Amino acid sequence: MSTSYLPATTDSITQAVEAKTPSEAIAICYRILDNPSSSNESVRIKEQAIMKLSDLLREENRAEELRGLLTQLRPFFSLIPKAKTAKIVRAIIDAVAKIPGTSDLQISLCKEMVQWTRAEKRTFLRQRVEARLAALLMENKEYSEALNLLSILIKEVRRLDDKLLLVDVDLLESKLHFSLRNLPKAKAALTAARTAANAIYVPPAQQGTIDLQSGILHAEEKDYKTAYSYFFEAFEAFSALDDPRAVFSLKYMLLCKIMVSHADDVSGIISSKAGLKYVGPELDAMKAVADAHSKRSLKLFETALGDFRGQLEEDPIVHRHLSSLYDTLLEQNLCRLIEPFSRVEIVHIAELIELPLDHVEKKLSQMILDKKFAGTLDQGAGCLIIFNDPKTDAIYPATLETISNVGKVVDSLYVRSAKIMA
Repeated sequence: MSTSYLPATTDSITQAVEAKTPSEAIAICYRILDNPSSSNESVRIKEQAIMKLSDLLREENRAEELRGLLTQLRPFFSLIPKAKTAKIVRAIIDAVAKIPGTSDLQISLCKEMVQWTRAEKRTFLRQRVEARLAALLMENKEYSEALNLLSILIKEVRRLDDKLLLVDVDLLESKLHFSLRNLPKAKAALTAARTAANAIYVPPAQQGTIDLQSGILHAEEKDYKTAYSYFFEAFEAFSALDDPRAVFSLKYMLLCKIMVSHADDVSGIISSKAGLKYVGPELDAMKAVADAHSKRSLKLFETALGDFRGQLEEDPIVHRHLSSLYDTLLEQNLCRLIEPFSRVEIVHIAELIELPLDHVEKKLSQMILDKKFAGTLDQGAGCLIIFNDPKTDAIYPATLETISNVGKVVDSLYVRSAKIMA
């Protein structure tokens, strides 16, 4: 940073814009900020220089300098309105977030800003930075710390009745409880977010986020038709905004179609005008799963899981539902294969289903314990022995029903005789 400052004028900003290299532009912006003038025009130009500088530092992936910039600007924040301070602080934190691999830096930066805002009594900004911090902690899987922070923040925001922030915080709480597998609390928090959202105008991106979370929770309850409707609403909102979350909404729509055994609809959705815009690995993965499901082929299913590990295995929502789908497919295939036999080698079943022997043996033992069929595994001979389903003798239920009816007749006669005697 140069010791000589530049005048805070439009010409200086133009000079930074027209600089030949990013480093030169960054140096010019720093020199504009070093200007001690605090006139209205100087403050306005400095604001422009800050936004330009944060963009340049983000493009150069200089996250630490962005963090230092926030500390350097603290005296300047006392010269401008609190609303503008909040805008600049959030813009710089957003710039740091766009630099890959900076999650730990973002957490420490947010913690620093929370301390500063608390000392400066900037409640509005502090609450928003704390909400951002809670989201970062949740992404970092530090759930207990995030939950403690949110529980205090929600009470404060409800007391102030800041509806827009309340929607954000309630939605964040729903996501956090869902990550902790606490579905009732996740649903309660989402209902609170919807209630707050109904009282105000909610930006389309935020409404899309609410719909996306609603879809995820309904899918978790196996209500895939309702989940599909919510994912479709979220997809439309995100698609109109060119939000990258649109492709995930579309992906979850396809997942719902597969889970309700409408895998044939997947190709049609992907080849539609809306779907073609997002063709890529995410949709290719769901198409591969849909093909495997349509053909009832476990081998194709396993191939899809292997080829698209990043899109299927590493997406917790898709992975959870596909695990359930895989188990169902496997059980159906095994039941179909063992049906003609009374005694069959496990190796033969493994060859027929084209899966590893130990995997098939483990699944068969689980199915026997779950009483999916009657049988036993002969470990010594390596065979599966299937028992005939014991036919229940119809005489016993009929006898019990007769005794029950006789009991009712006797009770009725007793009541009548009691009335006559009276």
